[in-house]
Amino acid sequence: MERVDEPAPEPATVDRLQEEVGRMMEQARELQEFGSSLLWKISNEEQSLRQNAISLESSIRRVRSMITSLVAQKHLGRGLASKYEDDLQRAICIIAEGDAAAFLPAKYQGRFLRKFLGPINVRASRKEVQLKVKEEYNSYRDRTALLFLLFPLTLLVLRSWIWDGCLPAFPVQLYQAWLLFLYTGLAMRENILRANGSDIRPWWVHHHYCAIAMALISITREIEGQPNCAQKQKGVELFLQWAMMQGVVMLLQNRYQRQRLYTRIALGKANRMDVVWGEASGVDGQLWILCPIFFLMQGFEAYVGVLFLKSAFAGIVSTWQVICCGILLVVMAIGNFINTIQSLMTKSRIKAKMKGTKSKKESD
Repeated sequence: MERVDEPAPEPATVDRLQEEVGRMMEQARELQEFGSSLLWKISNEEQSLRQNAISLESSIRRVRSMITSLVAQKHLGRGLASKYEDDLQRAICIIAEGDAAAFLPAKYQGRFLRKFLGPINVRASRKEVQLKVKEEYNSYRDRTALLFLLFPLTLLVLRSWIWDGCLPAFPVQLYQAWLLFLYTGLAMRENILRANGSDIRPWWVHHHYCAIAMALISITREIEGQPNCAQKQKGVELFLQWAMMQGVVMLLQNRYQRQRLYTRIALGKANRMDVVWGEASGVDGQLWILCPIFFLMQGFEAYVGVLFLKSAFAGIVSTWQVICCGILLVVMAIGNFINTIQSLMTKSRIKAKMKGTKSKKESD
C-alpha cells in the first residue's frame, strides 16, 4: 500500500498556532505571578491575624488573673466578678466558634497521632471541616455503642446454645481484635478533636490507651477450655456481661450527654467543637438515673479485674496476660470513678455559682 503524505499546513495557520501557544504561555506566567502575589499577601495577613489572636488570648488570661486577684483582695464583689467571667467565657467561645479559631496557636497533637500519622498538621483551617470531624466522631460513638452491646451478647448466646457453656478461643480473640480497632479509632478521633480545640478531658483519652493495651494483650491470650471450663472462663464470662451492660450505658450516655451539650452551647458555656465527655454531663433529672449506673459499672469493672488477679494467683489461669488485664481493669475502674466524682463536683460548683448569680440579680 502506498503511503499518502499529509498535506503541509498553510503558513497562515502556522502563524496563528504560534501566536496561540505564545499567548497561553504568557497567561500561564501571569497566573503564576498573580497566585504568588496573592499567597504572599494572604500569608502576611494571616500572620497579622495570628498575632492579634495570640494577643487577645493573652489579654483574656491577664484579665481573668486580675479578676481573681481583686476578688481575693475583696476589691471586687463576687457577683460582678462572676458577670465578668461569664462575659470573658463568651468572648472565648466567640473566638473558638468563628473563623478566627483557625488563627489560634495549634494545640500539641501528642505522641499517639505522631506515631500513626507522622508530623502532619491535623488542625482544620475551616470551621465547617472541624464540625464535620466532630459529627463523624459522634456518629462513630453511636454506631460502636450498638455493636458494643450486640457483640458480647451474641457470644454469650452462642456459648449457651451451641458451644455447651465453653467459649472457643477464636470468637473471643476476634471480639478483642474488634475492641482494639474500636478504641484505637476513638483515641485517634479524640486526639484530632483536641488538636482542633475540643474540650475532652485527658483521662478519657488515657482510658482508651489502657483499653487498647488490654485488647492487644487479650488477643495473645490462650482461652482455657475443658476440663473445668466454667471455672477457667468465669472472668471472660463476667467481662462479656460487663461489656454488654457497658453498651447499654453508652447508648443512654450518648443520648443524654448530647442533650446537655446542646444546652451548654446555647447558653454560651461551651463551643460547638466540644463533645460529650465524661460520665456526669447529663441534666439534673438524668443524673439521678445515670450516676448510680455509672458507679455500679465501675464497681463491676473493678470486680472483674480483681477476679482476674485472683484466678491468676490461685493458679486457675496463671498467665501474664490475665494479670495485666486484671491490673488494667482495676486502674480503669478507679480512674473512671475519680473522674466521675471530679465531674460531679465541678457541676455542683457551677450550679451553686449560677444560683448565687441569679439570687444576686433578683436582690438588685
